[in-house]
Amino acid sequence: MTRIIISGCNGRMGRAIAERVFAREDESCTVVAGIDMNTKPAEFPVFAKPAECTVEADVIIDFSNPSALPELLEYAVEKNLPIVIATTGISEDGKALINSAAEKIPVFYSANMSLGVNLLVELAKKATEVLGYDFDIEIVEKHHNQKLDAPSGTALMIADAIADGRHYVYDRHSRRQKRERDEIGIHAIRGGSIVGEHDVIFAGSDEVITLSHSASSRGVFAVGAINAALFLPGKQPGIYNMGNLIAEN
Repeated sequence: MTRIIISGCNGRMGRAIAERVFAREDESCTVVAGIDMNTKPAEFPVFAKPAECTVEADVIIDFSNPSALPELLEYAVEKNLPIVIATTGISEDGKALINSAAEKIPVFYSANMSLGVNLLVELAKKATEVLGYDFDIEIVEKHHNQKLDAPSGTALMIADAIADGRHYVYDRHSRRQKRERDEIGIHAIRGGSIVGEHDVIFAGSDEVITLSHSASSRGVFAVGAINAALFLPGKQPGIYNMGNLIAEN
Protein backbone atom coordinates (compact mmCIF):
# COMPACT_ATOMS: atom_id res chain seq x y z
CA MET A 1 0.00 0.00 0.00
CA THR A 2 1.34 3.41 -0.98
CA ARG A 3 1.49 5.81 1.97
CA ILE A 4 0.77 9.42 0.97
CA ILE A 5 1.50 12.75 2.64
CA ILE A 6 -0.70 15.59 1.32
CA SER A 7 0.82 19.08 1.39
CA GLY A 8 -2.04 21.56 1.50
CA CYS A 9 -4.29 18.89 3.00
CA ASN A 10 -6.89 21.33 4.34
CA GLY A 11 -7.30 23.21 1.07
CA ARG A 12 -9.96 22.40 -1.52
CA MET A 13 -7.77 20.04 -3.54
CA GLY A 14 -6.15 18.51 -0.48
CA ARG A 15 -9.53 17.56 0.92
CA ALA A 16 -10.67 16.24 -2.47
CA ILE A 17 -7.60 14.00 -2.70
CA ALA A 18 -8.09 12.64 0.80
CA GLU A 19 -11.75 11.89 0.11
CA ARG A 20 -10.88 10.04 -3.10
CA VAL A 21 -8.11 8.02 -1.44
CA PHE A 22 -10.33 6.87 1.42
CA ALA A 23 -13.15 6.06 -1.01
CA ARG A 24 -10.97 3.74 -3.13
CA GLU A 25 -12.00 0.09 -3.00
CA ASP A 26 -8.66 -1.41 -4.09
CA GLU A 27 -6.84 -0.23 -0.93
CA SER A 28 -3.80 0.58 -3.07
CA CYS A 29 -3.03 3.72 -1.09
CA THR A 30 -3.80 5.65 2.07
CA VAL A 31 -3.14 9.11 3.49
CA VAL A 32 -0.86 8.88 6.52
CA ALA A 33 -0.23 12.58 7.18
CA GLY A 34 -0.93 16.10 6.02
CA ILE A 35 1.00 19.37 5.96
CA ASP A 36 -0.89 22.64 6.20
CA MET A 37 -0.64 25.98 7.99
CA ASN A 38 -4.22 25.26 9.00
CA THR A 39 -3.68 22.29 11.34
CA LYS A 40 -7.37 21.48 11.60
CA PRO A 41 -7.63 17.78 12.56
CA ALA A 42 -8.39 15.25 9.82
CA GLU A 43 -8.46 11.45 9.53
CA PHE A 44 -4.68 11.67 9.76
CA PRO A 45 -2.16 13.81 11.68
CA VAL A 46 -1.64 17.32 10.30
CA PHE A 47 1.62 19.23 10.70
CA ALA A 48 2.17 22.96 10.19
CA LYS A 49 5.57 22.50 8.51
CA PRO A 50 7.29 19.66 6.62
CA ALA A 51 10.12 19.52 9.16
CA GLU A 52 7.59 18.73 11.89
CA CYS A 53 6.27 15.66 10.05
CA THR A 54 7.60 12.46 11.64
CA VAL A 55 5.30 10.01 9.85
CA GLU A 56 6.83 7.42 7.50
CA ALA A 57 5.51 7.64 3.93
CA ASP A 58 6.20 6.63 0.31
CA VAL A 59 5.27 9.78 -1.61
CA ILE A 60 4.14 13.40 -1.20
CA ILE A 61 1.34 15.10 -3.14
CA ASP A 62 1.65 18.89 -3.13
CA PHE A 63 -1.43 21.02 -3.74
CA SER A 64 -0.45 23.93 -1.53
CA ASN A 65 1.15 27.28 -2.38
CA PRO A 66 4.30 28.17 -4.34
CA SER A 67 5.73 29.85 -1.23
CA ALA A 68 5.76 26.48 0.54
CA LEU A 69 7.73 24.77 -2.24
CA PRO A 70 11.35 25.40 -1.11
CA GLU A 71 10.82 23.95 2.35
CA LEU A 72 8.79 21.05 1.00
CA LEU A 73 11.38 20.12 -1.63
CA GLU A 74 14.13 20.29 0.98
CA TYR A 75 12.14 17.87 3.16
CA ALA A 76 11.45 15.52 0.23
CA VAL A 77 15.13 15.36 -0.72
CA GLU A 78 16.19 14.87 2.90
CA LYS A 79 13.73 11.98 3.36
CA ASN A 80 14.35 10.64 -0.18
CA LEU A 81 10.62 10.89 -0.88
CA PRO A 82 9.17 11.10 -4.41
CA ILE A 83 6.93 14.13 -4.81
CA VAL A 84 3.96 14.99 -7.02
CA ILE A 85 3.82 18.76 -7.56
CA ALA A 86 0.43 19.98 -8.74
CA THR A 87 0.61 23.50 -7.31
CA THR A 88 0.29 26.23 -9.95
CA GLY A 89 1.75 29.72 -10.17
CA ILE A 90 5.31 28.51 -9.62
CA SER A 91 7.98 31.08 -10.50
CA GLU A 92 11.09 30.48 -12.57
CA ASP A 93 13.08 30.25 -9.34
CA GLY A 94 10.64 27.63 -8.12
CA LYS A 95 11.03 25.66 -11.33
CA ALA A 96 14.81 25.79 -10.86
CA LEU A 97 14.36 24.29 -7.39
CA ILE A 98 12.20 21.53 -8.90
CA ASN A 99 14.88 20.73 -11.47
CA SER A 100 17.52 20.65 -8.74
CA ALA A 101 15.46 18.31 -6.56
CA ALA A 102 14.79 16.04 -9.57
CA GLU A 103 18.51 15.30 -9.71
CA LYS A 104 18.11 13.46 -6.39
CA ILE A 105 14.50 12.22 -6.25
CA PRO A 106 11.70 11.44 -8.72
CA VAL A 107 9.47 14.48 -9.24
CA PHE A 108 6.10 14.39 -11.03
CA TYR A 109 5.39 17.94 -12.17
CA SER A 110 2.33 19.05 -14.10
CA ALA A 111 0.28 22.23 -14.15
CA ASN A 112 -2.81 20.08 -14.62
CA MET A 113 -3.46 16.54 -13.43
CA SER A 114 -6.44 15.90 -15.70
CA LEU A 115 -6.06 13.25 -18.40
CA GLY A 116 -8.50 15.21 -20.57
CA VAL A 117 -6.49 18.43 -20.34
CA ASN A 118 -3.31 16.63 -21.29
CA LEU A 119 -5.13 15.17 -24.29
CA LEU A 120 -6.26 18.73 -25.16
CA VAL A 121 -2.61 19.80 -25.16
CA GLU A 122 -1.70 17.04 -27.60
CA LEU A 123 -4.61 17.94 -29.88
CA ALA A 124 -3.63 21.62 -29.78
CA LYS A 125 -0.07 20.72 -30.74
CA LYS A 126 -1.35 18.74 -33.72
CA ALA A 127 -3.69 21.54 -34.79
CA THR A 128 -0.84 24.06 -34.60
CA GLU A 129 1.32 21.87 -36.81
CA VAL A 130 -1.42 21.55 -39.42
CA LEU A 131 -2.72 25.13 -39.38
CA GLY A 132 0.58 26.96 -38.94
CA TYR A 133 0.63 30.76 -38.94
CA ASP A 134 -2.46 31.03 -41.14
CA PHE A 135 -4.62 30.81 -38.00
CA ASP A 136 -4.50 33.17 -35.01
CA ILE A 137 -4.37 31.40 -31.65
CA GLU A 138 -6.20 32.61 -28.54
CA ILE A 139 -6.46 30.79 -25.21
CA VAL A 140 -9.32 31.57 -22.83
CA GLU A 141 -9.35 30.10 -19.32
CA LYS A 142 -12.08 30.38 -16.67
CA HIS A 143 -11.80 29.63 -12.97
CA HIS A 144 -13.55 30.31 -9.66
CA ASN A 145 -13.26 33.66 -7.93
CA GLN A 146 -10.88 32.35 -5.25
CA LYS A 147 -8.06 31.40 -7.63
CA LEU A 148 -4.97 33.49 -6.97
CA ASP A 149 -2.83 33.11 -10.10
CA ALA A 150 -3.71 34.34 -13.58
CA PRO A 151 -3.40 33.16 -16.21
CA SER A 152 -3.76 29.60 -15.00
CA GLY A 153 -0.84 27.22 -15.05
CA THR A 154 -2.80 25.08 -17.48
CA ALA A 155 -3.25 27.96 -19.95
CA LEU A 156 0.49 28.55 -19.86
CA MET A 157 1.14 24.81 -20.23
CA ILE A 158 -0.98 24.81 -23.40
CA ALA A 159 0.70 27.96 -24.72
CA ASP A 160 4.19 26.60 -24.05
CA ALA A 161 3.32 23.41 -25.95
CA ILE A 162 2.19 25.25 -29.10
CA ALA A 163 4.24 28.47 -29.03
CA ASP A 164 6.73 27.56 -31.78
CA GLY A 165 8.29 31.03 -31.69
CA ARG A 166 5.10 32.93 -30.92
CA HIS A 167 5.01 35.47 -28.08
CA TYR A 168 2.29 35.82 -25.47
CA VAL A 169 -0.04 38.81 -25.11
CA TYR A 170 -2.02 39.08 -21.86
CA ASP A 171 -3.43 42.58 -21.92
CA ARG A 172 -4.69 44.35 -25.04
CA HIS A 173 -6.58 47.28 -23.54
CA SER A 174 -3.42 49.38 -23.47
CA ARG A 175 -2.31 48.35 -26.97
CA ARG A 176 -3.61 50.47 -29.86
CA GLN A 177 -2.40 48.26 -32.69
CA LYS A 178 -3.47 45.38 -34.87
CA ARG A 179 -2.89 41.83 -33.81
CA GLU A 180 0.45 40.38 -34.91
CA ARG A 181 0.68 36.98 -36.62
CA ASP A 182 3.07 35.57 -34.04
CA GLU A 183 0.89 36.29 -31.00
CA ILE A 184 -0.86 33.90 -28.66
CA GLY A 185 -3.50 35.82 -26.74
CA ILE A 186 -4.10 34.46 -23.22
CA HIS A 187 -7.19 35.60 -21.32
CA ALA A 188 -8.26 34.89 -17.72
CA ILE A 189 -11.82 34.95 -16.41
CA ARG A 190 -12.57 34.66 -12.67
CA GLY A 191 -16.04 34.17 -11.30
CA GLY A 192 -18.35 32.11 -9.15
CA SER A 193 -17.44 28.48 -8.56
CA ILE A 194 -16.09 27.57 -12.01
CA VAL A 195 -13.79 24.59 -11.46
CA GLY A 196 -11.80 25.03 -14.65
CA GLU A 197 -12.50 25.61 -18.34
CA HIS A 198 -9.99 26.04 -21.16
CA ASP A 199 -10.63 26.95 -24.80
CA VAL A 200 -7.94 27.00 -27.48
CA ILE A 201 -9.24 29.03 -30.41
CA PHE A 202 -7.73 28.81 -33.90
CA ALA A 203 -9.21 31.67 -35.90
CA GLY A 204 -8.54 31.65 -39.64
CA SER A 205 -10.01 33.30 -42.68
CA ASP A 206 -13.72 32.37 -42.78
CA GLU A 207 -13.43 29.53 -40.23
CA VAL A 208 -12.76 29.00 -36.53
CA ILE A 209 -11.70 25.83 -34.76
CA THR A 210 -12.10 25.61 -30.98
CA LEU A 211 -10.71 22.89 -28.73
CA SER A 212 -12.30 22.87 -25.28
CA HIS A 213 -12.02 21.16 -21.94
CA SER A 214 -14.32 21.67 -18.98
CA ALA A 215 -13.92 20.15 -15.51
CA SER A 216 -17.19 19.73 -13.63
CA SER A 217 -15.53 18.87 -10.31
CA ARG A 218 -12.13 18.82 -8.65
CA GLY A 219 -12.37 15.04 -8.69
CA VAL A 220 -10.64 14.79 -12.07
CA PHE A 221 -7.56 16.55 -10.68
CA ALA A 222 -7.63 14.51 -7.48
CA VAL A 223 -7.75 11.23 -9.40
CA GLY A 224 -4.88 12.32 -11.62
CA ALA A 225 -2.75 13.29 -8.63
CA ILE A 226 -3.44 9.97 -6.92
CA ASN A 227 -2.52 8.05 -10.07
CA ALA A 228 0.71 10.06 -10.24
CA ALA A 229 1.43 9.21 -6.61
CA LEU A 230 0.95 5.51 -7.34
CA PHE A 231 3.16 5.78 -10.44
CA LEU A 232 6.13 7.57 -8.87
CA PRO A 233 7.57 5.33 -6.09
CA GLY A 234 10.44 3.20 -7.35
CA LYS A 235 11.26 5.51 -10.26
CA GLN A 236 14.73 6.89 -10.85
CA PRO A 237 15.42 10.57 -10.03
CA GLY A 238 14.15 12.88 -12.74
CA ILE A 239 11.10 14.86 -13.84
CA TYR A 240 7.99 12.95 -14.88
CA ASN A 241 4.66 14.15 -16.24
CA MET A 242 1.28 12.87 -17.37
CA GLY A 243 2.75 11.74 -20.68
CA ASN A 244 5.05 9.32 -18.84
CA LEU A 245 2.18 7.98 -16.78
CA ILE A 246 -0.03 7.47 -19.82
CA ALA A 247 2.77 5.75 -21.73
CA GLU A 248 3.43 3.31 -18.89
CA ASN A 249 -0.21 2.40 -18.49
